[in-house]
Amino acid sequence: MPIFDHAFDWARRNVEQGPLPSAVLGIATGEGTVALDAFGAASVDDHYPLFSVTKPIVGLAALHLVEQGRLTPDTPLADAVPEFGAGRDDVVRLRHLVSHTSGIVEPAMDDPQGLRRGLLEPGRDFAAGTVSRYSTIAFEGVAALIEQASGAPWERAVAKVGERAGATGFTFDADASPHDPVGAAEQGLDYARFSSQRHPGAGLLGRADDLLAVGSALLRDDGSLISRVTASAMLRPLTAGLPKLEPYPAARGQDWGFTWNLRHSASGLLASDTYGHGGWAGTEFWITPSLGVCFVLLTNVGGGIGRHGLNADELHNAVAAGA
Repeated sequence: MPIFDHAFDWARRNVEQGPLPSAVLGIATGEGTVALDAFGAASVDDHYPLFSVTKPIVGLAALHLVEQGRLTPDTPLADAVPEFGAGRDDVVRLRHLVSHTSGIVEPAMDDPQGLRRGLLEPGRDFAAGTVSRYSTIAFEGVAALIEQASGAPWERAVAKVGERAGATGFTFDADASPHDPVGAAEQGLDYARFSSQRHPGAGLLGRADDLLAVGSALLRDDGSLISRVTASAMLRPLTAGLPKLEPYPAARGQDWGFTWNLRHSASGLLASDTYGHGGWAGTEFWITPSLGVCFVLLTNVGGGIGRHGLNADELHNAVAAGA
């Protein structure tokens, strides 16, 4: 049985001594959850705001439609939103939206204009497919493509991802969580306005067990969540060779796959095949196939743990060594 004492000591220490207000840490293999604990004023069954960990869950919903022949990575956004692209001479496709290469100008996450207005704001940052700059508003476009292809609200397709993985707790209801991000206002985010938008790039809430169920299904690679050929395709780097702008410059040693952060050359990690995603309030969800392990850290520190000098690579490596 793998021993993950050092990983749980890391979470416990950073709650008891700060800066984490609370935390839930869980670890799973392809057979399911093997370790799970909560720290501070938290329970292992608590929902937390996932913020950008929403992105790969929405990506899995889109990939299921690709498997059904309803979308392809090359499907243009204009198929679902015909008014998109005014003043642009390029074509933004699904693969650009999920790999942060769409060139859509990024509004604030709590933009009072609303998500669709932000998506349709005229102008562009760069030509689609030529540069990588992190984008959350692009997932409003992914949601539109999901709705156009499925003929149903995009949230339903996301719920089906959970159903296929055996995860029953995913929700866009912020009232489900007792853990609003601490310090959100100081970081410039109106959390109430943000959460009311049900943002397809950052609005999901969930429990550790929900994400662990998804990670375990991906580790099994048994077709229950997506097919093996789809799993391979989603981890194909889509940003290799492109200029990478802040906050993910080339020095970070990663590329973007189909929504997933592929940390293949991260100098701080012991493992080189780790993929996953982080979230704005410190949430971490990472999978390492070569070690057969995934982990989830749920916490609620506005702006992320790096703002307080914590390095999540320490936790990555404690999990990897334990595995």
